[in-house]
Amino acid sequence: MGDKKKVLFVCVENANRSQMSQAFAKMHGGGSVEAFSAGSRPSGVVNPKAIASMKELGYDLSTHDSKSLKEVGPNAPFDAVVRMGCGDACPWMPAKKFIDWEIPDPKHMGPDQFREVRDLIEKKVKELLMVL
Repeated sequence: MGDKKKVLFVCVENANRSQMSQAFAKMHGGGSVEAFSAGSRPSGVVNPKAIASMKELGYDLSTHDSKSLKEVGPNAPFDAVVRMGCGDACPWMPAKKFIDWEIPDPKHMGPDQFREVRDLIEKKVKELLMVL
């Protein structure tokens, strides 16, 4: 395998979906992936539910920060930009490919539904890593 692949995960607030995606890419991508996440309108905080959900799997999401696209822009170009539910709010970023994932925002979900979204994200990240 050649150089590290750079992947950017984008959602609206950079508080849940994109944060968990970045974490799974780090967990499952090993040294072959450099993962970033950002929000089109970042909340400034990572959702405590996302932190608790990832802690169940042994990942400390509390070390992550909610970031804007402008903050991660200097890391471009990316091999892939994965957009999750930000629609028209997702501005263009330099990338080889753009991927849209239809993943519901788990922000207001209870713990069981939140875990279902987390597990869906993990599955999609694993699939993505196989084709990068």
